[in-house]
Amino acid sequence: MAPPNTIDAGLTHRHISAPTPTTAKPVYERNYQAPEFTIKEIRECIPAHCFERSGFRGLCHVAIDMTWASLLFLAATQIDKFENPLVRYLLWPLYWIGQGIVCTGIWVLAHECGHQSFSTSKTLNNTVGWFLHSFLLVPYHSWRISHSKHHKATGHMTKDQVFVPKTRSQVGLPAKDKTVQEDDEHVHLDEEAPIVTLFWMLIQFLFGWPAYLAMNASGQDYGQWTSHFHTWSPIFEARNFTDIVMSDLGVLVTLGALIYSSIQFSLLTVTKYYIVPYLFVNFWLVLITFLQHTDPKLPHYREGTWNFQRGALCTVDRSFGKFLDHMFHGIVHTHVAHHLFSQMPFYHAEEATFHLKKLLGEYYVYDDTPIVLATWRSFRECRFVEDEGDVVFFKK
Repeated sequence: MAPPNTIDAGLTHRHISAPTPTTAKPVYERNYQAPEFTIKEIRECIPAHCFERSGFRGLCHVAIDMTWASLLFLAATQIDKFENPLVRYLLWPLYWIGQGIVCTGIWVLAHECGHQSFSTSKTLNNTVGWFLHSFLLVPYHSWRISHSKHHKATGHMTKDQVFVPKTRSQVGLPAKDKTVQEDDEHVHLDEEAPIVTLFWMLIQFLFGWPAYLAMNASGQDYGQWTSHFHTWSPIFEARNFTDIVMSDLGVLVTLGALIYSSIQFSLLTVTKYYIVPYLFVNFWLVLITFLQHTDPKLPHYREGTWNFQRGALCTVDRSFGKFLDHMFHGIVHTHVAHHLFSQMPFYHAEEATFHLKKLLGEYYVYDDTPIVLATWRSFRECRFVEDEGDVVFFKK
């Protein structure tokens, strides 16, 4: 409605108040209103000391985790000395699970190094990160470069580097505006069967991490073989050549040590002490990152609507329980803060999260669904997004 007319007392003419021009807000999927925070106001809500890094404190965490890993390894050397096979069958899985948890924590500390949040020294960060990640068969610098791109473009449909949603057309579904024929309704019925979902969950959790490193699985489609191990990968630039070679060298040294140990002690021995815990690390990494970035509540943006703040908020905090949250150095329950400020050390992220919640309100996403149910829900309901739209959400 137009504003009322106003009449100036003592004047014979009438003044019409002009309506204030307004800009209509764009309408997105689910009537979603994109957040309008600036990075400045987000940073100002967090105490300054949360951004302070301590190399000594970081090294202490490395020492603690390496001590746990060593003690578990030494304890495992006693398992086969038990004559009762039932005891051995019980203790080996306990070792695998425990060592997988500890080594996942070690992976997270190397992740801190890659973000330069481990200390104020780039040399210390990259040295520690290279050793820790190489030990876990991760090409440190190669991953560091691609992971940095992920953080700079989280939630961007064409620039993000991992867990990029497939579109309706990519999964072979008919266009949204077309009438679905009766025969088409069952095209993906096999994918909806629970047994098939369980099969793909198993494949992703065991081999998703090395598949991402070797073949860029779940990453952007560059139209060619994309890998973290070769210098001509489209992920990298010419100036990254030396870093890629150093990363490959670190992995080759570890592989050489494993092959040598297999010859000296047997492949079964290497499998029991290293390979099975390594698969557990793969499981935890994929589970953690999958649930952080794949959820029905999370939007994804296209060019023109995306900005850094919006993208950084396209992630979910959740808890794996106090023990695992501690062992994983807070990467699960403080991931929103981490994406907003990746150079903030993990030991300050919980305090930062407390302040972020108050500012972000509904745009801070925390999910308390039990982990098993949340994983199943995301696998079943986060199948694709629409081919068009500036803001899109997962559909099933």
